[in-house]
Amino acid sequence: MKCAAIDIGSNAVRLLVSRVEEVDGRPQAQKLAYYRVPIRLGADVFSTGAVSDKRMSELTKAMKAFWHLMDVHGIDWFRACATSAMREATNAKAVLKHVKKRANVNIEIISGDEEADLIFSNFNAADFDQDKDYLYIDVGGGSTELTLIRHGKRIKGKSFQLGTVRALQNQIPDGEWDAVNAYIGEISEPGRPLYAIGTGGNANRLQRLALLPRQDAVSLKKLLKLSDALASASHKERMSRFHLKPDRAEVIVPAADIYTRVMQLAQATHMHVPKVGLSDGMVLAVYKAWKASEKG
Repeated sequence: MKCAAIDIGSNAVRLLVSRVEEVDGRPQAQKLAYYRVPIRLGADVFSTGAVSDKRMSELTKAMKAFWHLMDVHGIDWFRACATSAMREATNAKAVLKHVKKRANVNIEIISGDEEADLIFSNFNAADFDQDKDYLYIDVGGGSTELTLIRHGKRIKGKSFQLGTVRALQNQIPDGEWDAVNAYIGEISEPGRPLYAIGTGGNANRLQRLALLPRQDAVSLKKLLKLSDALASASHKERMSRFHLKPDRAEVIVPAADIYTRVMQLAQATHMHVPKVGLSDGMVLAVYKAWKASEKG
């Protein structure tokens, strides 16, 4: 079964096309195609409160392109979800109506909790030590989702207004880091250290820049050193020295800061990067919806 997911974030919009099959009774997704367009909706919303006409037009064009790409791939089942920027946009309903009318794509605005749930659905407990406590850290353009995983199960998750685009716009609310510290205090237990799992495009890039094998966790020490190197370089230097695209060269600095600060608050010494994110969780949700419809 081929499924697709459209993730409309604060920094970019993405289309993931995957083939999902049952393996030992569990759905497994294989990525067939991935497309990313750097439409920074958060740059509008976090500064003015609304999506501009220019970016609404760009989003509509991207959705039209994604619609045709899904048609080429033979996709019948897909889901389009918008996150932090659209949650806060005062003209969100008008934007969604415009896109639906001109691109035939129905966009859902999902809550921070649902976003965390979808991200967590990618977690494969078999890949990790079930006797350990893991702090799942997903950093996006407008928000960061933190989830405690204990015995392979999601215990408690929370969304915070910490994001890369929000940081670039100097729009992180006062007290948000205090809220993160309080949340980590709530989920921590004596004698049970937290181990970090980082997801999102910037986590993938940081793991790659650390020059480690894909399956190896990145130490906090290495991440801090890398964060300093990125922050001290100019935007142009980040693109040439670290081989980053222009938009990635901007957002990777606040992303590295968020990952390392959360790890320091949680006293986590290493971060695993499993290379999954919201769109992967959405694909699994689409597959489950299709399977339920087949039974029903």
